[in-house]
Amino acid sequence: MEPNFPPLFQGMSVDGTMDPFAKACTQAVLGCDSGLVVYNLAADHMSAALVFAPEVSLEDAVTMLPVCGIGFQNALGALAPPEVAVHLEWQGGIRINGASCGRLRMASSTREPDEQPDWLVVGLDMPLLPTSEDPGATPDQTVLHLEGCAEVEPRQLLESWVRHTLVWLNHWQDGAMDRIHEEWRGLAHGIGEDIQVDDDEGVFLGLDERLGLLLRQSDETRLIPLSTRLEDV
Repeated sequence: MEPNFPPLFQGMSVDGTMDPFAKACTQAVLGCDSGLVVYNLAADHMSAALVFAPEVSLEDAVTMLPVCGIGFQNALGALAPPEVAVHLEWQGGIRINGASCGRLRMASSTREPDEQPDWLVVGLDMPLLPTSEDPGATPDQTVLHLEGCAEVEPRQLLESWVRHTLVWLNHWQDGAMDRIHEEWRGLAHGIGEDIQVDDDEGVFLGLDERLGLLLRQSDETRLIPLSTRLEDV
């Protein structure tokens, strides 16, 4: 059965030989409509990507990364047992019951913070089944089915992710950044702890109004913009 998406979203399935994130970026370069959902639903792994066409500067548009993260947390929260805890890393990582489990990533047509991008793509990768016969060898990494989510079907999770992301996308379009900021901060992993971002180390103090990371290093506090999380495609 094909996934069922809200109006204005269109699905495109790809097989396991193709990365949905790369495919979505290619489709965006070719001029596809905003709302394209490229996905691959396998028994052991779910991957998908959403194409956006934001009409704001890049530094505002990259809020789509945490918006999609909140959408994923809400989506899994609606499907998984209540004891399953989902937290989000600022750099895009996802934590399930404290262990690393999948990630979000993004790319854009531009890296200029004040320029309006032609497109922006957010990708999701979520491992479902262990690839090793000894998952205990990597205690800081897990997969969804080992965390009480064996009954969560990939198609259901994809549909739920898109629906819940749409809810928060609407909040963003309505200018409710305070609500997004508050929601993401409540799901954040590592605030108040030492963190490494690229080559920089420091204490993760929190977020600025655009969800950039505030990093304390000795007596100095640095702002690392969310746009630095963009990947090259």
